[in-house]
Amino acid sequence: MFGNLGFGELMVILLIELVLFGAKRIPEISASFGKGIREFKKNVNDVERHITEPEPRVEPRLIAGDPLVRREATPSEEVRPEPKRLI
Repeated sequence: MFGNLGFGELMVILLIELVLFGAKRIPEISASFGKGIREFKKNVNDVERHITEPEPRVEPRLIAGDPLVRREATPSEEVRPEPKRLI
């Protein structure tokens, strides 16, 4: 069944839960436990996807005439300083 737990062990665990928490709280506890497992799996999948998929390259959007927006130079347009002359 669940790992190395048999039917007898599961019944003992459920009986202990019933005594400790009561019949009214068991559905709430089960639901929150299920939500926790779903959230954990979702986060693990997000991390795996982040590791395996490359980051999408986002190009900056330029607004024409906006003096605060500076355009990034592409490698072919990159301006290099002139080398210093020794003589």
